[in-house]
Amino acid sequence: MRIPTKTEIESLREQYPAGTRVELLQMDDLKAPPIGTLGTITGIDDTGSLLVSWDNGSSLNVVYGVDKVQKLL
Repeated sequence: MRIPTKTEIESLREQYPAGTRVELLQMDDLKAPPIGTLGTITGIDDTGSLLVSWDNGSSLNVVYGVDKVQKLL
């Protein structure tokens, strides 16, 4: 896993402000929500991970460069 630069983190924070809705496409975790689960971004941490409140009650983070989500319009 590569740690993003400050510029990349700032870009992520602009791209995924709190309240942004996302759909899970891939997560490398045994306790991951099912693919297709929807969630709401609550923030971005200093490692670039997306902090997500998943609709199924989970709160696992989306790890930068590993997991994948799709931004919903």
